[in-house]
Amino acid sequence: MFDSTNLTTNNIYIKNKIMKVKKIIVLGSCNTDMVIRTDRLPVPGETIIGGEFMMTPGGKGANQAVAASRLGGNVTFITKIGNDIFGKQAVELYERENINTDFVFSDPNNPSGVALITVDGNAENCIAVASGANKTLSKEDVEKCRELIESADILLMQFEIPMETVEYAAEIANKAGVKVILNPAPASYLSENLSKNIHMLIPNMTEAEIISGIKVTDWDSAKKAADIINEKGVDIVIITLGALGAILKEDGIYREIPIETKVKAIDTTAAGDTFCGALCVAISEEMPLLEAIRFANRAAGLSVAKVGSLVSIPHRKDIL
Repeated sequence: MFDSTNLTTNNIYIKNKIMKVKKIIVLGSCNTDMVIRTDRLPVPGETIIGGEFMMTPGGKGANQAVAASRLGGNVTFITKIGNDIFGKQAVELYERENINTDFVFSDPNNPSGVALITVDGNAENCIAVASGANKTLSKEDVEKCRELIESADILLMQFEIPMETVEYAAEIANKAGVKVILNPAPASYLSENLSKNIHMLIPNMTEAEIISGIKVTDWDSAKKAADIINEKGVDIVIITLGALGAILKEDGIYREIPIETKVKAIDTTAAGDTFCGALCVAISEEMPLLEAIRFANRAAGLSVAKVGSLVSIPHRKDIL
């Protein structure tokens, strides 16, 4: 009997069958996260003394790429860094995480992205991002990756890079039959051009509310938001609901997928990114979608039990 954790370069063993590893492309942001943990979030104009500090590579794109790689995915990361120590350290980390960095571009005129993150005692966070080189990741850069994208199985993206870049990559991928999976974070308007090229949208409650206009607080309101997002042309909608779990709408049918194991949340910073990376891996392994979401729920649940972004993302053995 084959062990599902037994990975090779070109193949993965799952449930007693051998299957070719599919290619996951993550197109997105690279930041350095500077995290301060305090008892509570400061109000405007207030200074809080006594917090704990840590610094680590992050960014939604990077977090999702690392999550997918740690959980067994064959991952290439397309991003842009500055010609500085933060960017160079980030690339070294991606390579240690077995991520293909051949398409990490360098911007000589802008610094690498930086995120300032405050986390309170209830694991809630407040984040401010200086995009730096992320904002110059362009359509021209994507064009240089066209053959790579067209040969992929899954393209995973977010909104911490220019919208026109996301739209261009989605169009290339969709025309080539690649599954385009979008995590619309930070939340933004979905253009018709983008919606028609998306296979799957994965917003959290806040993002779903901004996109749909429906305040999402529970299963029922999430279903209403999913209806409106569906009407925008997105085939499959998965709304993550924090400690509740996630809801799926596909082919007009709703599925509630609750969290199976409750954990004490310490820091939710990378939970959504972990969910997205894990889901892409599960889909690449041809898990049924409900099983794939349960797998992603477990991964995200483990991530909130640790402080930080990349350091909190679990490995495959942790989930199993």
